[in-house]
Amino acid sequence: MTDLSPVTALGDSAPRCARFGALTLSENTGLALASLALRKGQAVPAPFGLALPDVARAVSSGSHGAFWIGRGQWMIEGEGLAETDFAAALQAQVPGYTVTEQTDGFVAIEIVSESGAAPLERLLSRLVNIDLKTLEPGCCLRTGLEHMSVFLIRRSDTRLVVIGMRSLAGSLWHALSQVA
Repeated sequence: MTDLSPVTALGDSAPRCARFGALTLSENTGLALASLALRKGQAVPAPFGLALPDVARAVSSGSHGAFWIGRGQWMIEGEGLAETDFAAALQAQVPGYTVTEQTDGFVAIEIVSESGAAPLERLLSRLVNIDLKTLEPGCCLRTGLEHMSVFLIRRSDTRLVVIGMRSLAGSLWHALSQVA
């Protein structure tokens, strides 16, 4: 049998991390993702104690978070839980709801600014065509970045996560690092 070695979405044996002036980009390989969708007539649940957010919003509590992805749909996050059966854990929280494992379908790149919000906002202004006032802390947007569709989640004034398709991880890293 062939010896297999695990690799990250960016094809490395360890998560990629690079510093560009005041900005640090790092691949978050520990982030588990599962989508949650309501079926007709279902009430909005509170998995892991999270009050699921409204349109274009994101919430977090402890190691769990959620962001709105569509009408009656959310992506649920589990920090440090990528190696677990996160979808099964979510399904146990919300029996009867539609849950789909998403962890291996996406790559998450965390961007942190050590010099306040300005470097992060300059980076965003060169990458995406959005009004930066709409991406305040606690907000989430789905937008185009170069030729890719991504989720932007503003965790704080100085912290942003970009979640894109795993199959485009190299292109996403290249776009972010070139502009950074």
